[in-house]
Amino acid sequence: MDAIEAARAVVEEQHADARAAFLGGSVATGRRTATSDLDIVVLLHGAPAPHRASLQYADWPVEMFVHTEATWHTYVERELRKRRSPLLWMCADGLLLFDTDGLGARLAAQARKLTAAGPPPVSVEEIDDRRYAITDLLDDLAGSDDQSERLFIATELVRRTGELALAAAGSWNGGGKWLARRLGTTAPGLSTRLHHGLQEVLGGRVKTLVAVVDEVLGQVGGRLWVGYKRAGAP
Repeated sequence: MDAIEAARAVVEEQHADARAAFLGGSVATGRRTATSDLDIVVLLHGAPAPHRASLQYADWPVEMFVHTEATWHTYVERELRKRRSPLLWMCADGLLLFDTDGLGARLAAQARKLTAAGPPPVSVEEIDDRRYAITDLLDDLAGSDDQSERLFIATELVRRTGELALAAAGSWNGGGKWLARRLGTTAPGLSTRLHHGLQEVLGGRVKTLVAVVDEVLGQVGGRLWVGYKRAGAP
């Protein structure tokens, strides 16, 4: 059973009264791997939405993201503030499996409009928070001679530096493989250089990774430590 056939069948089995459904993720965008699952957004009239569920259907692992029209908008708005919206992209780039009343077409059009417009602008405060956190990690890396500590410090530096590069460029954020994919578009070559820097750290050398991180920091004002201040929650 191919991906589209399986996706339609599992929605029919699980939510026969669904208004619309999208097949998103790697399968829909042609980047399928041997372990790709079916990421399916399902739109219902009401309960039991919203929820997500993981299941097996035929030979396919399935992730279902079940919403009503109202909760779809609520979740997208929440994710937009983080400049990272898997739900939005699944509907913008995904395949509309069926659409009983036009809701799927309306949400697909809105999703494409929002993704094309780009994420909301990043605040100065957020950039400074990211600079501060990365500066702290650089100090930890410089001061550590424990290889196990260096592994986790360097890994965290790679992730945070990639996220900072995306934020500085006004790009959508991403996690895991999507962080690498977003960087591939927004900052070509940076992932390769971060990877090389991490390998060097594992070999006991920190200079390469530090240079790459400092280069990204330099785009937003450099390292930040002295003078950084944030009010605590009341």
